[in-house]
Amino acid sequence: MYHVDLNCDMGEGYGKYTIGNDEEIMKYITSANIACGFHAGDPAIMRRTVQLAAEHDVGIGAHPGLPDLSGFGRRMMDISPKEAYDMVVYQIGALQGFVQAEGVTLQHVKPHGALFNMAAKQRELADAIAQAIKDVDSNLILFGLAGSELVHAGKNAGLNTASEVFSDRTYQEDGSLTSRRDPDALITDHEQAVSQVIRMIKEKKVMTLQEKDIDIDAQTVCIHGDGEHAVDFASYITQALNQSNIELRKIADFSSK
Repeated sequence: MYHVDLNCDMGEGYGKYTIGNDEEIMKYITSANIACGFHAGDPAIMRRTVQLAAEHDVGIGAHPGLPDLSGFGRRMMDISPKEAYDMVVYQIGALQGFVQAEGVTLQHVKPHGALFNMAAKQRELADAIAQAIKDVDSNLILFGLAGSELVHAGKNAGLNTASEVFSDRTYQEDGSLTSRRDPDALITDHEQAVSQVIRMIKEKKVMTLQEKDIDIDAQTVCIHGDGEHAVDFASYITQALNQSNIELRKIADFSSK
């Protein structure tokens, strides 16, 4: 029997209480990455999303991003490692307050968007993020792109880490995700997306956009909750994984240093 964590970015509205597909998708995932107010989210949404995760026994994670609401945190910014450290500490602390108020536990931290992609390649930035997480709570698990500098930095800092793969994204030969500016960045066919995930879990391989197989470690799989068919896909992938003898489990049950 194989096992994997299934995570989704949550609470990514702003200035409203309704949070889209989150309530439906929460039924299918094992970990939720909750926006902390910089790229999306506000206090009411953060509180309600923490409550939803607790109701469904889903692992709760902070999802810190760059301070860019209009760009949804997906635009690169020239920030220093010290700035990255400060913004990650700040955002973890914001979500941690709601987590403590609800009497539950913060499980992990997953940087969002451009911050995630920058830290995947820039070791100094990755080290700063890992140190920020460790200084807030050394028991938190760091989610990073499989094979990236962020995962290496987390291990070096003594954190538990989770190597993340993406169900609906294509890959480059260096293991990075294809830029969203590329028309081939996204996988929209459900069957193709799930086939890619199952192969990453069972064979530890993924076919790149250049049609080359590369090694990959899949401990947690990201699905996105903001698409038109997001709920249908969440249901589809959970059923497909179960039918392929892949058990869904919280990352806290099997993450590693």
